[in-house]
Amino acid sequence: MYLHGTSRINEKGRLEIGGCDTVDLAEQFGTPLYVYDEEMIRDICRAYKQAFAETGLRYQVAYASKAFSSLAMCRLVAEEGLSLDVVSAGELFTAAQAGFPVERIHFHGNNKSPDELDYALQMGVGEFVVDNFYELNLLGQLAFGRGQTVPILLRVTPGVEAHTHEYISTGQQDSKFGFDVASGQAKIAIETALRTKGVKLGGLHSHIGSQIFETEGFAVAISRVAELYEWTSQEFAVNFDRLNVGGGFGIRYIAEDQPLRPKDYVRAIADAVKSEFAVRGLDDPEVIIEPGRSIVGAAGTTLYTVGSSKTIPGIRKYIAVDGGMSDNPRPALYQAEHEAILANRAREAAEETVSVAGKCCESGDMLIWDLQLPPAESSDILAVTCTGAYNYSMASNYNRLPRPAAVFVKNGRADLIIRRETLEDLIRNDLLPERMTAEVGK
Repeated sequence: MYLHGTSRINEKGRLEIGGCDTVDLAEQFGTPLYVYDEEMIRDICRAYKQAFAETGLRYQVAYASKAFSSLAMCRLVAEEGLSLDVVSAGELFTAAQAGFPVERIHFHGNNKSPDELDYALQMGVGEFVVDNFYELNLLGQLAFGRGQTVPILLRVTPGVEAHTHEYISTGQQDSKFGFDVASGQAKIAIETALRTKGVKLGGLHSHIGSQIFETEGFAVAISRVAELYEWTSQEFAVNFDRLNVGGGFGIRYIAEDQPLRPKDYVRAIADAVKSEFAVRGLDDPEVIIEPGRSIVGAAGTTLYTVGSSKTIPGIRKYIAVDGGMSDNPRPALYQAEHEAILANRAREAAEETVSVAGKCCESGDMLIWDLQLPPAESSDILAVTCTGAYNYSMASNYNRLPRPAAVFVKNGRADLIIRRETLEDLIRNDLLPERMTAEVGK
């Protein structure tokens, strides 16, 4: 199994992350447990910034907090000097409570409610990424009514289909996101935004998908969006000064995945921006990217305790763990694949093929099919890698399972950043109607 970041097999033959023995972590904090390699996260943040610094372009690296949002994660991103993307009042509230500078927050989403927009205006969010005509009109009215003029970008769909799962491909023409370029809708949106009171249009945003392993799609999208910058300059004598090319940079989940390095993605984006804008006689804009998965995905590992097992002679052996689709729904949603090892027996030879089942009452609750492991026993600790993105953020209480705890590990220290939910937490918002409060059976 490939070891990411600071992960290594220590002298006890156990998996270690951030200088912390994962078996000790499981004993201290319980399982399932999300373990985040803090040093790896910071290194990736810095790699994106350094790559842009070498291009000479003005830039922002905005962490897409939908990948993993918590007080500690927002604080880390602030400390590393990144901007932040949010897509809901909840993510915005989390960032604010963490002390994140609101002027570095970008507010996304295809159906922002009036209350969410009003809250963001009240908070002084730095930029809104407007997704549709409904939002453009609503935001303009709300901002103008408050005596504000807020910076916006318009999200456009450039008609680029990234090679990824259909559920996470967003740049194609038939998408729920953004203003379509091919039909001319994007031009209508630009013209409308330029005359809408309460907003100031500074540029465009495009996002072509997720888990992308090549750069050609970004180059094509940038070319198509640059044409709109040129058209706007010619038609309205307005020169946009910002360009958001989205994120979607891939990570290595399994051996077949071959992602590029942060500097490879950045260099290709910068080269495309420089060439496409130069050929049109336009000044280079400030370039914004939105990495989320590529910052936290490979830095996260989930620890589980092995429980029951089942062998169907001649067909398959199942082992079950104390989590599943409630803490990692991605295999069920996207057929996502992961690697894993027995953290407490990491040096032992893999002698059998097993499939890892979750404990949820669903046949589809399978975390990994056909995994090579040493003969697994109950109480072994299974470490599933690359679970840092879209795991906790998509976790649920299905089957009334409490959501796991999360820790940051660094230099041999483990800090709890999210407490494990208790059984009491599960009913915290439940109510019994007064008519049902009489003693049961009377």
